[in-house]
Amino acid sequence: MRELLSRLCFSAAAILAVDAANANDELIKMSQNPKEWVMPTGNYANHRYSQLKQITSDNVANLQVAWTFSTGVLRGHEGGPLMIGDVLYVHGPFPNPVFALDLKNDGRILWKYEPKQDPNVIPIMCCDTVNRGVAYGDGKIFLYQADTTLVALDAKTGKVVWSVKNGDTSKGETGTSAPMVVKDKVFVGNSGGEFGVRGSMTAYDIKTGKQAWRAYSVGPDSEMLIDPQKTTELGKPVGSDSSLKSWEGDQWKIGGSTTWGWYSYDPELNLVYYGSANPGTWNPSQRPGDNKWSMTIFARDVDSGMARWVYQMTPHDEWDYDGVNEMILVDQTVGGTPRKLLVHFDRNGFAYTLDRTNGELLVAEKYDPVVNWATKVDMDKSSKTYGRPLVDSKYSTQREDVNVKGICPAALGTKDQQPAAFSPETGLFYVPTNHVCMDYEPFKVNYTAGQPYVGATLSMYPPRGEDHMGNFIAWDARTGKIVWSNKEQFSVWSGALATAGNVVFYGTLEGHLKAVDAKTGKELYKFKTPSGIIGNVITYEQSGKQYVAILSGVGGWAGIGLAAGLTEPTAGLGAVGGYAALSNFTALGGQLTVFSLP
Repeated sequence: MRELLSRLCFSAAAILAVDAANANDELIKMSQNPKEWVMPTGNYANHRYSQLKQITSDNVANLQVAWTFSTGVLRGHEGGPLMIGDVLYVHGPFPNPVFALDLKNDGRILWKYEPKQDPNVIPIMCCDTVNRGVAYGDGKIFLYQADTTLVALDAKTGKVVWSVKNGDTSKGETGTSAPMVVKDKVFVGNSGGEFGVRGSMTAYDIKTGKQAWRAYSVGPDSEMLIDPQKTTELGKPVGSDSSLKSWEGDQWKIGGSTTWGWYSYDPELNLVYYGSANPGTWNPSQRPGDNKWSMTIFARDVDSGMARWVYQMTPHDEWDYDGVNEMILVDQTVGGTPRKLLVHFDRNGFAYTLDRTNGELLVAEKYDPVVNWATKVDMDKSSKTYGRPLVDSKYSTQREDVNVKGICPAALGTKDQQPAAFSPETGLFYVPTNHVCMDYEPFKVNYTAGQPYVGATLSMYPPRGEDHMGNFIAWDARTGKIVWSNKEQFSVWSGALATAGNVVFYGTLEGHLKAVDAKTGKELYKFKTPSGIIGNVITYEQSGKQYVAILSGVGGWAGIGLAAGLTEPTAGLGAVGGYAALSNFTALGGQLTVFSLP
C-alpha cells in the first residue's frame, strides 16, 4: 500500500514537474507551490488537490469564518477565486466583475474590473448568467465574458492589455467557461448549444490576443483539425469526413457540440484534453446519425490544434448528456499495467477511464446505480458496438411528441460541470453528483439564428421511491467502483477539494460548506453560508496560516428558478419543478466566505 501511495504521489508531481520547454515556466513553478491556487482546477491535471495539511481530519471541526467579501451580484456563482502571491482574484456572474483583493491589508480592493456588456446577452445564457472563473499567465488575468469577449487584464493594475471577440451573440453564442493558459496560448471554448451554435475550441496568443488556431467539434475535417488517417478513435483511424457522414444534410452547421466545460493539459505529451457538448436540437429525430463529434473527448496537440484521438461517449445523444465535464489526468496501475490515465465522469452517468496517450478505453461503469438509459458500455473489443453504450429502447426519446418517463439520469446528468477532485494520498476521486431522473418529450423545432433551438419539454424529480437528489461519492477509477457515498437532499452542485490533511471539502445547494474524512466519508464539519453553493472550494496559505475559501450564490441550472425568478415547473429546461423545495432553504446571494482554524 505504501508503495502504491508513493507511486501515486510521484505520478501526480510528474504530470506537472516537466521541462520548462514543454509548458509555461511560470505557471508550472507556481502550481507546485501549495500556498497558492493559480489555476481554476489547481493544476494542469485538474486534481483539485492541495498538499496543505494544517487543517486535518482531527481539527477541521474547529474551523471558523475568518472574513467575507460580497461580489455585489445576485445570480449563480460558479467557479472559484485564484490566489497568487498575496492577492486573491475573485470573479462574479454577469456583468462579470473581477476583484483583486490584498490579503496583507484586510482584503483591501486593489482594483476592480467590470465590463460594460449589453444586457440582451442575459436571455440567451442557457442556465443562468454564470462564469466559471479567471485564469492567470504572463502577468495577466484572463476573463471570458458573457458576451464572448476574451479580455487580458494586467494582474497588478486591472488595466485591459488586449481583448478579442470569440463569438457572435446574435447567433446565441455566449461565454461562461474559465480560460486555460498553456505555453504561449490561452484557450477558450464556447457556449450556446441550445441555440444551434456550432462548438469550437480556440487558442489565442497570450501576448497579443491573435488567434493561433480554432478547431470545430463538427463539420469538415479541415475545420475540425482532424487528420482522417492519424486521428484515431479506439485505436482506429476515424477516416475522411467522419463528422459530415454522421449528420443528415447540413444539420451539422447548427449541430451544437459546444465546449463550455473544463480543460486539462499533459506537458509531457503536449496534449490538451476537453469534451464537446450535446448536438442540436434536443429532438433526436431531427438529426439522424451518430452526430460526430458531439459528446466527445478530444485530445489535441497544443501547438497545432490537430486532434490526436477522439472518443464519442454518447453517439446520437437523445437526452442532452453533454460531454464537457473535466478530464482528470493521473498515473495509476490498471490490470497490473502502469498507465497514463484520463478519468472522466460524464453527464450520461458513466465514469470513463482511458489511456490518455492513445484513447484506449479501460473502464466504463455507472457511478450512480439508478442510471438506466443504457445497460452498459460494450467493452468487448471484438464487438461491432465496442465502446458504445447499449441503449435500453424503453428510455429512447426517438419518437416526437411521446413523453418518455423515468429516464435516469436527467438532462442535468449524473454530474454536471461541478468538478471532482483526486487525492494521491488515497488514490480516490471525490465526485459531486446529481441523483435525478426525468420525463422527456421531444417536439419538432425550427432553427432561427439567435432563438432557442431545444425541441423538448422536461420534468425532473428524484429516482422513484427515493427522497434525495444528490450524492457525494468516493470513486476508484481503476475498478469502476463506488468506495463510499453520502446522501444529500439536493444535487451537489459545487466543486470538490481534496487535501493532504485527509479532508475533502464540498458545498451544498442549501448553502453548507462541508468537510468529510477522505478515507471514510464521515462528515466532520459543516457551516451554513448566506446562499446556496455552486462554486468550487479552494485552499491557500497566507502568513503561515491555511485558509479555505468558497463562493456562495445559488443559481446555475439546478438553481435557475431562484436565480431568475421562474416558477413554471417545466421552466429552466425542466429544473424549476425538480428543485422547487430549494427556496425553503436558501435565497439569492453573492459572497466569498473564507475559513481558518482559530
